[in-house]
Amino acid sequence: MGIPAPRGFLLLLLAALAPTLTQTRSHSLSYSDIFLYRPGLREHRYIFVGYLDDRRFVHFDSDAHSQGVEPLAPWVEKMPPEHWEQWTLTVKNRQHYGLALLQAAIQEHNQSLDVSHIFQCLDSCTVGPDQLFLRGYSRHAYDGQDYMALSEDLKTWMVTDSAPQINAKIWKETLPAESYRAFLEVECVETLLSYLKTGKELLLHTEPPKAHVTHHPRPEGDVTLRCWALGFYPSEITLTWQKDGEDQTQDLELVETRPGGDGTFQKWAAVVVPSGEELRYTCHVIHEGLPEPLILKWEPPARP
Repeated sequence: MGIPAPRGFLLLLLAALAPTLTQTRSHSLSYSDIFLYRPGLREHRYIFVGYLDDRRFVHFDSDAHSQGVEPLAPWVEKMPPEHWEQWTLTVKNRQHYGLALLQAAIQEHNQSLDVSHIFQCLDSCTVGPDQLFLRGYSRHAYDGQDYMALSEDLKTWMVTDSAPQINAKIWKETLPAESYRAFLEVECVETLLSYLKTGKELLLHTEPPKAHVTHHPRPEGDVTLRCWALGFYPSEITLTWQKDGEDQTQDLELVETRPGGDGTFQKWAAVVVPSGEELRYTCHVIHEGLPEPLILKWEPPARP
């Protein structure tokens, strides 16, 4: 982490950038770290991935031949050499602290060095449509279990039962909560805004969903109506079912939004309805890429 900028400087920076961004939604910058202890090997593996919203844009793998951070998006390749030097320094610092915490966790748990262990970290900051800091978090896990996390107000470290108190004390002294808070509220936000400015053609674009309704008879005699939304970006979307204009929430099945594999997203919502009453139900789709909400019904196949 770098040296946090003065608060006044941050406000001036935000004011300068605001006219250049036509941002209408929140955006986030996230750092993901994976530290792997590998028995019998001198070097442990470290993997770093940077995410802007839902897209990977930088990557580092200590097992790769490259010694620096690699860009994963065309717009980020435009950044000057000193930018990549700073990224490499940042990642090296994260690698140093993370591997030390991994070793400490293994020792404090008095665990065998003959098996693999994993330490994971995720830091993130989010700005709202006004380009101001909205929220941030820092979460850490050891061998798949929650370990440490910053409180919601970013003022204190919260220790889980799986984190030994001695190691927690070392953690708090090495990485004070106030320093991490400054990193999330200032440095992370500055980096996020600079990327939104550089790659705004790609990052601020929208792809409206392609939506349709499918019909699935059930053995019980009723019918499942499933409303699909495909190929949309960004990932925020609302799918609801109504019967005669009334929201249907009790029997609604709603899956998590899923990546489509091409940079867009997919989602569906299903409701079980009595056979013969399908046309009383409408699906409502709300997304930033739509000029107005979509309203869809199941369309029975045309009779020959």
